[in-house]
Amino acid sequence: MIEILKSLSKTIHFSLALALILFLGLYFLNGGFDIDTLFWSWLFRYIHVIVGIMWIGLLWYFNFVQIPNMAKIPDEQKPAIGKVIAPAALFWFRWSALFTILSGLILAYINGYAHDAMTLGITSGGGKSTAIGIGMWLGLVMAFNVWFVIWPNQKKALGIVEADSDTKAKSAKTAMLFSRTNTLLSLPMLLSMVAAQNLY
Repeated sequence: MIEILKSLSKTIHFSLALALILFLGLYFLNGGFDIDTLFWSWLFRYIHVIVGIMWIGLLWYFNFVQIPNMAKIPDEQKPAIGKVIAPAALFWFRWSALFTILSGLILAYINGYAHDAMTLGITSGGGKSTAIGIGMWLGLVMAFNVWFVIWPNQKKALGIVEADSDTKAKSAKTAMLFSRTNTLLSLPMLLSMVAAQNLY
């Protein structure tokens, strides 16, 4: 087991195998179930939750851990963050944002509420459609910020693309402010998503 845990790849593969075994156990011990709309809804909700945890988890890592502690790191150690850790974290951050949006939209389509949610329940009388719609729109704004504001500015700030020192400083500030904006939006977004599932 120690050999598995030493490798992230092996750990993830083992976790997927355990999840599959659990899924098959639940399937066969309960007499099976149909591979129908309910199954696909469950599968895409599961994917949506997994990639959403990665996205918001990394957002909170940046805002609760990395950004507040950068000033405490000695200058000679900062390149380790800027050249190694931040680019790797930003890779998973932006792709998990995209897959959270895609899986959420697929889930909304499968369950038949995509249109009602995107129109905030105006055509269906509100309630659940309004709640999930607010969450979806906040998620879309946040994902837009990730791909079209935070990531382009981080590439300049981290030196992934060429930029002078003034541009790097300005880009770092812009990326931080939009990351902080996403942090501000994250709790209302999560509240509306959970409310739609549990209060209606």
